[in-house]
Amino acid sequence: MDSLLALPGGDLVESGLRDLAHARESVAALLVASFATRLRRLGIAVPPLAVEEPELTLYRLLGRDLGDGAHARYQALIERIDSFANSYACVNR
Repeated sequence: MDSLLALPGGDLVESGLRDLAHARESVAALLVASFATRLRRLGIAVPPLAVEEPELTLYRLLGRDLGDGAHARYQALIERIDSFANSYACVNR
């Protein structure tokens, strides 16, 4: 997973993959689960998460912790993992 850390957002993805592997429902795990299809298409093994709607669960978790700041944080997280996926795709062509 060292190569993941070299990419923007790689820290989030690595943390999310680790949390998913240990069945922990963290912000990073929910974010990675939200992007599981895209990440799997890139060749990244994403463990399953027993949550039907990880995006909604992530937003609710952020809302509980951040209140009105949840939307901005949610958008920032989405941008980080999107940046990661784009970078990963470029590096692994």
